[in-house]
Amino acid sequence: VGLLRPADRPRAGAAQKMVRHNNVVPNQHFHKTLWQDHVKTWFDQAARKKRRRLKRAAKAAAVAPRPVGLLRPAVHPPTNKYNYKLRQGRGFTFAELKEAGINKKQARSIGVAVDHRRRNRSAESLQLNSQRLKEYKAALIVFPKKRNKVKAGDSSKEEIASAVQTKVKGILKMPELPKGEEAMVITDEMKSDDVFHKLRLLRADYRLYGIRQKNQLAAKAKE
Repeated sequence: VGLLRPADRPRAGAAQKMVRHNNVVPNQHFHKTLWQDHVKTWFDQAARKKRRRLKRAAKAAAVAPRPVGLLRPAVHPPTNKYNYKLRQGRGFTFAELKEAGINKKQARSIGVAVDHRRRNRSAESLQLNSQRLKEYKAALIVFPKKRNKVKAGDSSKEEIASAVQTKVKGILKMPELPKGEEAMVITDEMKSDDVFHKLRLLRADYRLYGIRQKNQLAAKAKE
């Protein structure tokens, strides 16, 4: 029986034929063993949950009676899918702090988050969050740095003695959104009303408001 030299032996991939068209070239790997080592298990899920809960409780006890975290504003999430909801934002704007009568440099020292990037693009958001700050300010109890030395802005001894740590997530409850209109039966009067034409007129009035004001002022000036 003749023996083949190493140079004359067929290569491992010599028997494989080239695939047709734009398909993957076969390149199987059969040397990976012990697939069990690569399986991710979650048997410690319950223990992790308990550990996180105990850590949160320990953190709350360490800072008591101070609330855990900072007060954050109520904001609308982006995109049409979620913008009807409310969630906690990064921090309050300078305009909201000014409206509530809180100094922007003092805010962080009394547990209020500040975001210098955010802007109020509506009067509703400014009013909503300034009211949130006012509620927080009314319930706020400021401890003196030194118990014997009470400074201006610190709370009285009675208020300090009655201080209790809040258990509410986010320190204050999120404001409730107004409920939408309930379903109703369409009447004949609604059907006969030309809503499209009314909307067109309202849009035109809004668009031409400045030009009409200018023309009225020019007409008065001529008189």
